[in-house]
Amino acid sequence: MDQIELKVTNREILGKKVRFLRRQGITPVHLFGPGTKSMALQCDTATLQRVLAEAGRTRLIGLKLDNEKRPRNVVVREVQREPRTGESLHVDFYQVKMAEQVKVEVPVVLVGEAPALKLKENMLVQELNTLTVECLPDKIPASVGLDLSSLTESRQAVRVKDVELDKEVTVLNDPELVVVKVSVRHVEKIEEVIEEAVEEEVAEEAVETPETATLPEVEPKKE
Repeated sequence: MDQIELKVTNREILGKKVRFLRRQGITPVHLFGPGTKSMALQCDTATLQRVLAEAGRTRLIGLKLDNEKRPRNVVVREVQREPRTGESLHVDFYQVKMAEQVKVEVPVVLVGEAPALKLKENMLVQELNTLTVECLPDKIPASVGLDLSSLTESRQAVRVKDVELDKEVTVLNDPELVVVKVSVRHVEKIEEVIEEAVEEEVAEEAVETPETATLPEVEPKKE
């Protein structure tokens, strides 16, 4: 698979003034890592968006600086986004050493269907969306595929210890943590609550509007 490349340049504008860069279609980025001098950089926003979509948080990116012949191997460490629009405001790149292991968050992808879901009262609950793994940079998996076919009964679960990955990849999460499980909907309890609420409402209406009302007695007028 060809390495993804991203061209960046040195950034002199810092602090709150970077908003002027964003208006020009430029995103501020930051490079750091072990034995790496921290660098303030910038790149074209449209190009960066395409790279982020393709690389995600796990795939290696070749960061090309203007004054360097060889690209630097990096992974995305953090992306700051505008809450309303989702626009990338700032990106941190972490430079890796190809001979040293790194820790990264890898997304969990559910594969197939759980036979237990054929029963309407069962539902699937995903407890972990990512797993923390440690491996060499070129061994980072794009995702962790989790087969659901083993979930045949209610209350069954797949735990971290059940996840199978290449032997070069080590999962660092607690082995007993639940990744995904089959839970039972409490339909009966919900129906009981609804019935109780209806009964209370009917009772209140009966008090407010009685079926029979007693008229006050009126003495006959004396002439």
